[in-house]
Amino acid sequence: MTAIKSWARTDIGRKRKHNEDSFLVDDELGLYIVADGMGGHAAGEVASAQAVQSIRAGLLEGKAVLEQFRTTPTVEAREAVAALMEKAIHKACADIHALAQSDQGKRGMGTTVVALVCAGKKAVVGHVGDSRVYLFRNGRAHQLTEDHTIIQEQLKRGLITKDQVATAENKNVITRAVGIQPSVAVDTLVTDLIPGDLYMLCSDGLHGYLSDDELPALFSQEPRSKLADSLVDLAVQRGGKDNVTAVALSIESSDDEETTDVEGKTEILRRIPLFQHMTYKELLGILGIARGRQFEKGQPIIKEGESGDELFVLFRGKVDVIKNGLHIAQLKPGGHFGEMGLVDQAPRSATVVAAEDTSAISIDRDSLLKLMRRDSLLAVKLLWSFVQVLSERLRNTNEALSELKHELDQVRQAATDPMGEMKVGSGSAPPPFGQ
Repeated sequence: MTAIKSWARTDIGRKRKHNEDSFLVDDELGLYIVADGMGGHAAGEVASAQAVQSIRAGLLEGKAVLEQFRTTPTVEAREAVAALMEKAIHKACADIHALAQSDQGKRGMGTTVVALVCAGKKAVVGHVGDSRVYLFRNGRAHQLTEDHTIIQEQLKRGLITKDQVATAENKNVITRAVGIQPSVAVDTLVTDLIPGDLYMLCSDGLHGYLSDDELPALFSQEPRSKLADSLVDLAVQRGGKDNVTAVALSIESSDDEETTDVEGKTEILRRIPLFQHMTYKELLGILGIARGRQFEKGQPIIKEGESGDELFVLFRGKVDVIKNGLHIAQLKPGGHFGEMGLVDQAPRSATVVAAEDTSAISIDRDSLLKLMRRDSLLAVKLLWSFVQVLSERLRNTNEALSELKHELDQVRQAATDPMGEMKVGSGSAPPPFGQ
């Protein structure tokens, strides 16, 4: 059973007169939130406190959805629990906006939000604004949220470089907040809870003082029970221009069976040309829409000539690839097939049969399209990778056709030569066609 230990700390910092950050640590519900309010004296802290209260209430209303996901973490259950997180943050947005409309002194107040709710061996992250969630896993630090800021948009579009961020104008201006408008777009991510993991939720008052290069060393500090305190103290020492809040979660269990499995899946996905440009966060998003598949020895997985819309990735076992009754290849863990089914509905070009008991995941076209609609940058990366894959296949096909043409020319020349011999190369008889 997965166990979670949590610690939290907030500090007013050195420059602000009051603390507009709010946080929640609810170990019983498995819910953890950091909210960074804005809107001037009193209003900011009202907005962040209301966000925490509304999100908790919204998730409590959907506790049955969380329980269903905990016991049966299917793709459908994942979609339902992500929708529940969105709904809870939408509730917070509507509640804060209504409060602001009813009080002239609080007009325009809003807040950033990062929320993480645990369900069994999974967690759902919801995010709006520039507060962040980090994952520290196997010595590596991964940012699981993308800042909704003008600077981040400029970085994505290539208008500025990372080196220019520190001196850029309006670098703290956010493009999304909870409560400014009646509704807001919410980013969600479903991730695994693996023994040894550390999750860090924080406001920009903390991460603004931390560089990416130093995160692994900072997050590896022991004991973890002191981590939230030490990071907040560090941010205050380095300037403390804003309120500083950190919530640390340590995933602990005596059973570490899943550790290699999940890390292995992300590494295998990264080696596939289609996913080679993905960040760790994006790979987790891909795994979040994947279905676990098990096949017995001799069981057909796809059949030549039939339509299909799934990409398959092997994690254990082997499969045989057969075309026109001929065995043409055997794929091992890390192998993949069926990716063209994600693009069109053309018939499968070969049959694939499990050569032994096999474990795999499948990704279907509809689920991938939904993910691409939610994440435009991921969509661009996937489309670019598809172009590269198709371009490579076209080159290989052209090379194969050129070789075949050369062989045919040799055969024709040998057939028309009066002496019945080839005049190309060594002059020996032509090799069997296709070799």
